[in-house]
Amino acid sequence: MGALLWLLIPVLAGLVAALWSSWAMRNRRSGDVAELAGYARFRAAMEKQHIAPAPAAAAPEHASDPV
Repeated sequence: MGALLWLLIPVLAGLVAALWSSWAMRNRRSGDVAELAGYARFRAAMEKQHIAPAPAAAAPEHASDPV
């Protein structure tokens, strides 16, 4: 009886692995629509022109390097 119990462990592990693999390989249809919408928002954000902030303190034009 003990040998059958030890044999039950790999059988149950195989069943769990089969269930997990069938769940992992399921057909996902809704992912592409959301990803394409996100990519469109990304492109729209990258195409906007941003105004650069004014520099806080302007350096003198003829400043020399201290080297």
